[in-house]
Amino acid sequence: MLILASTVPAHACSVCGCSLSSDWAAQGYDTLPGFETSLRFEYLNQSDLRSGTKSVDQAALSFPNDNETQQRTLNRNTWFDLNYVTDPAWAVTLSVPYHDRFHTTIAEGDTETSTSRARGLGDVRVLARYQKFGAAHSFGLQFGFKLPTGRFDQNFASGPQEGELLDRGLQLGTGTTDLLIGVSWFARPVTHLGCFAQAMLDQPLTARANFIPSTSLTLSGGVRWLNTSRFTPQLQLNVKTETREHGTAADTANSGGTLAYLSPGVTATLTEQANAFVFVQVPVCQRVNGLQLEPKWILSTGVRCKI
Repeated sequence: MLILASTVPAHACSVCGCSLSSDWAAQGYDTLPGFETSLRFEYLNQSDLRSGTKSVDQAALSFPNDNETQQRTLNRNTWFDLNYVTDPAWAVTLSVPYHDRFHTTIAEGDTETSTSRARGLGDVRVLARYQKFGAAHSFGLQFGFKLPTGRFDQNFASGPQEGELLDRGLQLGTGTTDLLIGVSWFARPVTHLGCFAQAMLDQPLTARANFIPSTSLTLSGGVRWLNTSRFTPQLQLNVKTETREHGTAADTANSGGTLAYLSPGVTATLTEQANAFVFVQVPVCQRVNGLQLEPKWILSTGVRCKI
């Protein structure tokens, strides 16, 4: 959800993605050998221009301006996951994203709005997982890569910046290969209560076309009420922190920060093989570098099915 504002024409903003732990939304990792699929949809309407920990009143700004003024970034992201469990300890997951992103901005020195629309495949992720079980809890390790499958050559579609290259953070992909390393812990301390904690590091390995994306660390924790009905209420706290971007194609001054979201939701059992979930993420703390657009809330919903 970090969005980067720029101080030069034709730069726009960058998206860091949703921090919700959808693995745990399905009641933890699957342990039965075989395939499992999931389809998840995320809706993010980024319209709150922020600096540091405060909102910026866009209506009070005059144009032309010495800085780019972001107007709005509307994200509709769809994720398809295919999970293969070899045995209770080992599994591998393929995550394929499809992004639909509409963006408007007034670039430095402009008085009119420029727009872009990016649709297509994002950066695919491949993760292996190992988990070890105890009497009342389990520990897990995840490791893998984010692959440079998304395009990063799209231009503004209309306005004064028409034909100019979009900021790398607004592209469908970063163009880089990233190392992914994570740890997780699941427990059931009492009969009707489950809890979890997860951490995931995303570390870019190389630069691509004069751009190094942010290093990010996502921390998630939560509790769920285990009852006899088909519906399981849950509450998560999701925190994501990012470093600044680097390179001549980066918007270093307006990148990076820390965001924290409180995420209430519910999981519903549909059949013995399928369940659905819906969560709403509400920001409780936002600190960004420079000027960045943030959402006032995020919707995540999806279904998971054992094949």
